[in-house]
Amino acid sequence: MEVAYSPQLFPVSVKGVVVRDGKVLLLHNERDEWELPGGKLDLGEGPSDCVAREIMEEVGWAVTVGPLLDVWQYHIGSGVDVLIVTYGCHNSSSSAPVLSHEHKDVGLFSEADVGALRMPDGYKASISAWYRHLADGG
Repeated sequence: MEVAYSPQLFPVSVKGVVVRDGKVLLLHNERDEWELPGGKLDLGEGPSDCVAREIMEEVGWAVTVGPLLDVWQYHIGSGVDVLIVTYGCHNSSSSAPVLSHEHKDVGLFSEADVGALRMPDGYKASISAWYRHLADGG
């Protein structure tokens, strides 16, 4: 008896952890959560190109994409899952982040502030990993 294979299909969202002057860049979304900047991976687009494009679109910052930090599946709700890919990103801009129409608010938060924010634990883990990497000279 042959068993039909039915793959799970869900979008891929590539996110960037950007720390400037000791503070991480976060966006407030329509689910009343704080999240990392980034977005859906387009067909034919590399993940690092995606995150650089999305951060420019969402806050107007050009970034240099660094190492892969984590990959995890985010269960948003019934039948809605997204594969999250996070990268550490470097930013040398001194300009304030510019809020796009995609989010409700933008902010820069200290590492200590992140723990109390309403956001998925996977994002918090990626933020911690990037702070550790930066502290180690990365």
